[in-house]
Amino acid sequence: MLEIVGTVAAVYLAIVAGLYLLQRHLIYLPFGGVPNPVQAGVPEMHPVRLTTGDGLKLLAWWRAPQRPDLPVLVYFHGNAGNLGLRGEKLRPYLDAGLGVLLLAYRGFSGNPGSPSEEGLYRDARAALDFVAAAGIPAEQRVLYGESLGTGVAVQMAVEQPVGAVVLEAPYSSISDVASARYPVVPVRWLLKDRFDSAAKVAQIAVPLLIIAGGRDRIVPARFVERLFAAAAEPKEYRYIPEATHLDFYDHGAPVTVLDFLQRHLAPAHARRATP
Repeated sequence: MLEIVGTVAAVYLAIVAGLYLLQRHLIYLPFGGVPNPVQAGVPEMHPVRLTTGDGLKLLAWWRAPQRPDLPVLVYFHGNAGNLGLRGEKLRPYLDAGLGVLLLAYRGFSGNPGSPSEEGLYRDARAALDFVAAAGIPAEQRVLYGESLGTGVAVQMAVEQPVGAVVLEAPYSSISDVASARYPVVPVRWLLKDRFDSAAKVAQIAVPLLIIAGGRDRIVPARFVERLFAAAAEPKEYRYIPEATHLDFYDHGAPVTVLDFLQRHLAPAHARRATP
């Protein structure tokens, strides 16, 4: 019996040690090499290089707004793939004339460096510095977070003035999601990158839109609802019962986002004219 207990304990400790050592490889999943805007279906966007506070040169795609009164979407993508996988999602916003800056994090899309929570925050600051240098006023900057990127968007909204925040499939914290996935592992003690959005979101004082999917198995709705409950007004919650973690844009998400931006960021005279 002691031998069995000892073997089980050894296996358990090996699993825990493996998860600890490999955790960033489980969280960050870059693949696909260096993408091309034309191949991604967004030929009007062009590659730019952003310089981070720690000296990395990062790839991003940029298209300026088509009118000076239109907002710019600063898009923070999820934990997997590369920029090219987001081209189809950007199409509705480009067609509406919005400016878009799509950032590739360190270690993604051919960029140098290795991803981490603090590293992604540095990357995001470089993106907002770029938008500011392009002359976009703070009130016309919209932070859009997708999945993992929602934690980046929340942190930036706490740090810097912006006009609005959109969170697609967000989470209360990585700790909450990981604990649900690995219930027998002391995840909260082991995690290096926590992205604790629920502890920060109340500090966001601009319009906030949160979009959740009823069939999302990556970020269960209870964690989205926990984040929404912690947020301050003005806030809106769009629940799409049939959506999974990856197909919000097959279920009307861009219509929801554009309507939200029209109501909250359009010039005052345009808002008055809207039925």
